[in-house]
Order: sequence, then C-alpha cells, then structure tokens
Amino acid sequence: MSGSNAEGEEKAGSRHCPQVQVNEYKEIGSSAYTSLRPIQTTTLGKTAKVYLSPFSLSNSKLALLKLSRSPFENNPNNAVAHKKTDGKKTCRKVLTSKMKAASSKAEPVLLKPSLDAYTESTKLELQSTEESVPLSVDMGSSDEDGLPGLDDFSGLSPYERKRLKNIRENANFFASLQLSESAARLRGMIKKSQPTESKRKRPKKKENEIGCRRSMRLLKVDPLGVPLPAAPAQPTFEEEEENPLLPPGPLEMIPENQDDSNELFKASLKTWAEMSKTSKERTKEGLSSIKSYKTNLSGMVISEATVRKVTRGAISSVALHPSEVRTLVAAGAKSGQIGLWDLTQQCEDQIYVFYPHSQPVSCLYFSPTNPAHLLSLSYDGTLRCGDFSSGIFEEVYRNEGSSPSSFDFLAEEASTLLVGHWDGHLSLLDRRTPGTSYEKFFNSSLGKIRTVHVHPVSRQYFITAGLRDVHVYDARCLNSKRSQPLISLTGHSKSVASAYFSPVTGNRVVTTCADCKLRVFDSSCLSSQIPLLTSIRHNTITGRWLTRFQAVWDPKQEDCFIVGSMAHPRRVEVFHETGKNVYSFFGDCLVSVCSLSVMHPTRYVLAGGNSSGRLHVFMHQESF
Repeated sequence: MSGSNAEGEEKAGSRHCPQVQVNEYKEIGSSAYTSLRPIQTTTLGKTAKVYLSPFSLSNSKLALLKLSRSPFENNPNNAVAHKKTDGKKTCRKVLTSKMKAASSKAEPVLLKPSLDAYTESTKLELQSTEESVPLSVDMGSSDEDGLPGLDDFSGLSPYERKRLKNIRENANFFASLQLSESAARLRGMIKKSQPTESKRKRPKKKENEIGCRRSMRLLKVDPLGVPLPAAPAQPTFEEEEENPLLPPGPLEMIPENQDDSNELFKASLKTWAEMSKTSKERTKEGLSSIKSYKTNLSGMVISEATVRKVTRGAISSVALHPSEVRTLVAAGAKSGQIGLWDLTQQCEDQIYVFYPHSQPVSCLYFSPTNPAHLLSLSYDGTLRCGDFSSGIFEEVYRNEGSSPSSFDFLAEEASTLLVGHWDGHLSLLDRRTPGTSYEKFFNSSLGKIRTVHVHPVSRQYFITAGLRDVHVYDARCLNSKRSQPLISLTGHSKSVASAYFSPVTGNRVVTTCADCKLRVFDSSCLSSQIPLLTSIRHNTITGRWLTRFQAVWDPKQEDCFIVGSMAHPRRVEVFHETGKNVYSFFGDCLVSVCSLSVMHPTRYVLAGGNSSGRLHVFMHQESF
C-alpha cells in the first residue's frame, strides 16, 4: 500500500509538475545578457512565477547573486510552500539546475574605473556578498577552488569563487599601495595659494608734460591746427564704369584742368591748326639700313621733363602729331578723357585734358589729310573729331546699341572710315554726307573684333584681329548677312590683341597674341596662303590691371616694330622682322610698363603710355 501510494505520488508529482522552464541565457558577440521574458509553469495546480533581476554593468555582482537566488525564497507570497514530496523536489532540482547553468555562463563586462572608484566598488561587492543568503543548492566543490573565508558561499560556481578570489587579492594589493592617501597629499601640494592683489601705483601726470605725438592727417587738421573741410566722397569703381552718356551733337573743346578764358590754350589751338602734315616722299627717303637705324635709336633718351601724367586712369590709345616742328602727343584713357601734351614748351600749362567721351577711348588718329583733326573712337558708341581750328569735338558717328572697338581710314583722303565692333560687326562710314555719317552695316565671320587695319597700298583689303582668328577681307565683297574672309592667318592658340600691316608696302603683318608670341607673316602676295616668317617668344601676360600689349610698325623703318615689355628693368623693345632684337629703350625715368607705344612718322620720337595715365617720351636731346 505504501508502495502504491509512493507510486501514485510520483505520478501525481509528474502530472501536476511538468518540466519547469526558466529564461534562457543568450550570448551575443562578447556581451552577455539574460532574456527578461518570464515563462509561467504550473506546479501542483498553482502558478509559479520566476522573477529575474536585469543584468547591470555597474553592479554586476549583486545582479548575479540575485539571479542565483531562488525566486520561491525571495517572494514567499507567490512561491509554493516547502513540502517533502518527491514532485516538489523534482521541480526544484530542475529549476536549480537551470539557474546554476545560467549563473555559470554569466561573465560580466567590467569598465575601467579609476583606482579610487575601483577600490570602493570592490569593497561594496564583498560586503554585499557576505550579507547575502547562501543558496540552498548543493554544489560539488574541489580542493582547487576552496577559499578560506568563503565557506559560506558553497552555492557559487567555480568561476564565481575564482573571480571573488581575484577581486579580494586585487583589493588587498591596491590597499597596500595607499593610493588614496598619496592622491590626497598630491592634491594638497598642487593647490595654489591665491595671489595677493598688488595694486600698481600709476605715476602722476605732470601738468606741463607733452603727450604722445599723433598724426595731424588722422586728426583732420592742417599744420596750424585749423580743422580741414570734409573730403568729398570718392566715386566707386562701379560708378566710374557706369558713367552716363554725353549728349549727342558737338561738344566745345574746353580743358577740364584749366580756365575757360586761358589765352595760352587759345594760342596753342591756333598753333596746332597751322602745323604742317607728314610728307610721304620724306618718309620713303627716310628708310635706312639697320646699322644707321640703330645708331639713330641710341641717341633717343628720356628725362624727367619728358614724363608727365596727362589723364586719369589707364591709357588705352596713343597718337603722335606728324608735325616736324613741334612734338604733340595725344593719349586716350579708359575714363573717357583725351589728354594733349605739347612738349615744345617745357611747362605744366602745356598739358590739356578734355572729356569728350564717357567710356574708354580705344582708338586715336590724326587725320592723314588734315592733321588739325583728331579722331577718337570710344566704347560709348561715338566717334568724334576734335577740330583745332574751330575748337569743337564734332560727332561723326553714334551707335549706342553696338560698342565699337577700332577704326581705320578706308580711303586715302580720309573721307570713308571702317569701324569694327566688339560683337563682330563692321560699319562703313562716309563723312561726306551732312550731319551724322552714312553707315552701312556688315557681318563678319568673327565673333569679336579687336583691331581693324587697312592695307597701305591696296586699300580695298583690310585685316581684323579677333578672339583666336586673324582674317583678311576684301571691302568690295562684304555681305550684310555673313562676309567670308579672303585669307585666314592661322597658328594662334589664344586671343589676338592686334594685327597690323607694315606702313609703307604692306608686305608684312605683325600680330600680338596672348600665347606669349609675336608673329610676322609674309603678306606680299595676298593669295590663299600667307606664310609665317617669324615667331618671337615675348611675355605678353599683362594681367588684369595693365593694358594689353600691341606691337606696331615704325613708319620710318617698316621692317622693324615696337612693343612694350614686362622685363626688368622696364623697357620698350624694337624687333626686326627676322626676330632679332634691334634696340631696347631704357632710362632711370622709365619705372613702369609702357603697354602702348607709337613712333613719329619722320622724326626719332617715341611715346609710350602706361596704365596710370602717364606718358613717357624718348627723343633726341637737340629736340628739347
């Protein structure tokens, strides 16, 4: 009977107490965690709840001890009472074995605290371990893991026992180092004593003592102590670029830098109107050998008397009057001004500045038939003629819609003009019509025209310089839709600044290109090909603030041309058509880059303009 009862109880225990499941322990990577999802089981018809404490890195030891305790002992309200039945023992053994396996796998990840924090946390762990209740599960112990003082913790796994041993040894080691006491002593040693406030005694100011010297210019007072008047506001760069257009029609020739009733200016106008023009026969007779030409160039000098500032802003065009008696230089500026400088009388009153345009003056010529006429072309779309005899700037041409860039006389008597525009168009002007000149409009094959120059002998031909193209056109074959060039000069890899025929025969063409090369072409036969004679290496990179170089022929020696230079010391160079350097103009008074230069048609006079409005003139000493 007792045996049957035992078997019945066994069966009842196995029926009412199935295998108890606990939360599984999982390990992901190097971090260990315990699933917090409880699994409810039924024991003897009642519900048993398992409560697990979450794993904490900061208090890993306490969490493991709480995890290893039996939930039935910690929570008596929900736990099943201890009975001596075999079913209860079986459930408890299963539960204890699961928890033991979970605790044996747990390996907390410790942080790296400081020495003081590490010692304190170790003491807390040991104290909490000693106060905790030992587990009721019987664990097999070995002699290897037996620790003195740890007999009460017989329920711990071998790993936990070894870990506690290491913790205690480490704690004893750090305690022997007495780090806390050393740190306290060091903190006391490095404490800086507060410096005592020491007030510096400032010396008393003497009543008659002279103070620091200050700039009178910054104080805006003159040397006598009188306040200066307020300076007018300087116009900005945008205001200078957007100057309003001048009214159409003639403008009176009144100097901007002198009084209207200046008798000296009126006398100068009368003298300029009576000056003789250039003789072509004299020019042809002046052609000489290179040796004699170089000798004449060596006699040209520069001095302080032949350097003057004549315009405001950079000089964009230069012209020399063909008179053989007087030296009159005209300069057009980017500000729209035109400056006239008569070097015959060495005085400041011989410089006259006019304002006939509102934008840069790109081209200046004295009329070949009447040197008393000075023609000027500006970006503002106007072409004016300054008449010295009447003292008026007459308006020859006006086109505000298309900005002109260059012009030349198509007819020898200067009655017709050929004007090139920045947008690639060409205009043919006839000055013989009353009022504004008659205009005929053409389209070229260029996208942009910088310079226009007419052949000196066969005047129906002219040459234009564009972006990277140099074309020769026949004026008789121009088309209003699209004009095809007669010949193209190839070989330029960058934009071309200028292209000019030789002045007497037109058998040569010199071009100035931004690829740092000066090229000379053979234009003696205007056929389908114009061969390249010479390519001269020359620095033409002037930058943004300097006017671009333009190589021009010497009217007296048509196989030689003049061009500015970026070399040091500053100079103006003369080259032969073969590429040989003939002569270089130096001087102590030449300290800047002369971008534009021009030679007198009959005399040995050279005028060069820089980008600050200053003219430099080289001439023979007997001409002073």
